[in-house]
Amino acid sequence: MKAIVITKPGGPEVLQLQEVEEPKTKPDEILVKVYAAGLNRGELAQRQGLYPAPPGTRNDIPGLEFSGIVEATGPDTSLYKKGDRVMGILPGCGYAEKIVTPEKMAMPIPKNFSFDEAAAIPEVFLTAYDALENRLHLKKGEKILIHAVGSSVGLAALQLAKLAGTFVFATGSREKIEKAMKRGCDVGIDYQSKDFAAAILEATQNRGVEAILDFIGASYFEKNIAALAIQGRMVLVGLLGGTEAKMDLRTMMNKRLTLVGTVLRSRSIKEKIALTQDFQKKILPLFEKGDIKPIIDTIFNFKETAKAHAYMESNKNFGKIILRIQ
Repeated sequence: MKAIVITKPGGPEVLQLQEVEEPKTKPDEILVKVYAAGLNRGELAQRQGLYPAPPGTRNDIPGLEFSGIVEATGPDTSLYKKGDRVMGILPGCGYAEKIVTPEKMAMPIPKNFSFDEAAAIPEVFLTAYDALENRLHLKKGEKILIHAVGSSVGLAALQLAKLAGTFVFATGSREKIEKAMKRGCDVGIDYQSKDFAAAILEATQNRGVEAILDFIGASYFEKNIAALAIQGRMVLVGLLGGTEAKMDLRTMMNKRLTLVGTVLRSRSIKEKIALTQDFQKKILPLFEKGDIKPIIDTIFNFKETAKAHAYMESNKNFGKIILRIQ
């Protein structure tokens, strides 16, 4: 089969389409012919040699999510049969014509959804759902700040936060904020021209927000702490702005803050299955109802993977970038 291989750590040019060995299916796994894969920031870091795949997964083939058709099933499987349309998260190797995955980590593609749309769901919506529901325990009537709202995870979180009945502040470029406002954002803050912490404190009469979803990390840390309300919670899901930050711990104590971090890739298969099944039960039906939807920015051909990576690195996308593999 064909797959995109990282030939050495580096820029997009190190990605090459090559012939590789087809994966072998274990008894509890399904073999899927991949039709589309979503791009994620973690794959850019993996290409640069900064985000290695978990043990047991090839490190030279990136790809954290897929959509496709079941081609074969292991003897210990019972949920899917050959020909079923499925999607899901992966520890890697999604940039390939075929993948294997534990069948309990696969989800049915919503009715009337294309493979492109389906590939835009698993990684970003599972990440957003887990962050808001399981880490922040977001409640109706609360105020949340979502950073990088134009990112695919940011847009997924925006939709889920509004469904939960919360008031959403968001940061992004002026252009992306304008688009986010049309999708339910209550207050948009152009991070290039405004101090988001000052803007939030002004808008909330110095109370701050109860929750923050942050993709940036170190460069936003001090302002995030300032923007949090008493007993506020923050979940860190990305480190685009650096990995090391300082704070006066007295502020954390006085405000009684809760700061947590999260990542999906390094979790055990058992944990991933539990999250996938919870998401499938509670959130997946909302796609068919039209309550939420994946937002796709651009679709690239499989052979254009290097171009797709370069585009993501330009930060111009609003929503998901998709690789069309078949």
